[in-house]
Amino acid sequence: MTDAAARTPRPDRAELERTRLPVGQLAHDTRQERRGIVMDHQDGFVWLRPEGGGTEWTACPGDVHPLNVREQAEALMWARVASANARSRGEVL
Repeated sequence: MTDAAARTPRPDRAELERTRLPVGQLAHDTRQERRGIVMDHQDGFVWLRPEGGGTEWTACPGDVHPLNVREQAEALMWARVASANARSRGEVL
């Protein structure tokens, strides 16, 4: 371990809890350039699942950020379009 790493204070548990994204929040993983829904916080990682479902992946908490207002509105719009398309095909939602 380098001297700088040894001197760098680790965030305390209260700080981590305050900055933690809530489960269900739509977020962006900047390292993988993917959007997903926060499913859990476990073992120092954030567990994310793709918006449309699929296999979860893990990300470091520092790489996961909430979507801004415009991105959230866009995601909601596409969800509504998908729902309307499914209804028009007679699919059960």
